[in-house]
Amino acid sequence: MSNKIQQTILAGVAGTSAMSVIMYVGSILGLPKMNPPKMLSLMIGFPMLIAWLMHFLIGITFAFMYAYFIVRVVKKINSKILKGVIFGVFAFIFGQIMIALLAAIFGDIPAGEDNMMLLMIGSIIGHLVFGIVVVQFIKDPVAEKSFA
Repeated sequence: MSNKIQQTILAGVAGTSAMSVIMYVGSILGLPKMNPPKMLSLMIGFPMLIAWLMHFLIGITFAFMYAYFIVRVVKKINSKILKGVIFGVFAFIFGQIMIALLAAIFGDIPAGEDNMMLLMIGSIIGHLVFGIVVVQFIKDPVAEKSFA
């Protein structure tokens, strides 16, 4: 397994872990409780363990999307934080599209009891943290070339 693949898998696991912690802490701080694996479990009917594995596999997949495609789009941006924010917004929007598709295929999304605006804000925060963490683990190909 190449170093870039290992680095990308680690980035996906770290980003998904950070996002999950932020979502848990957010509920303690007053944001609505968010549990993407539980939502996946309820929508698709898989056990929670499988839903957690899916949650991490989705995070790893997004990390690969960044490492092999999006990194080229943001190559002129010098700030890793800004790159992470841009990637986090992309991940949030793409995630919302995928949830809508899953809802169309498997049925409605389980209804939340909380304010939808607060749920969206919490989700955006989680995805921004995910993006920032992932970008920290992925080496910038432009920076690597400048040192060669």
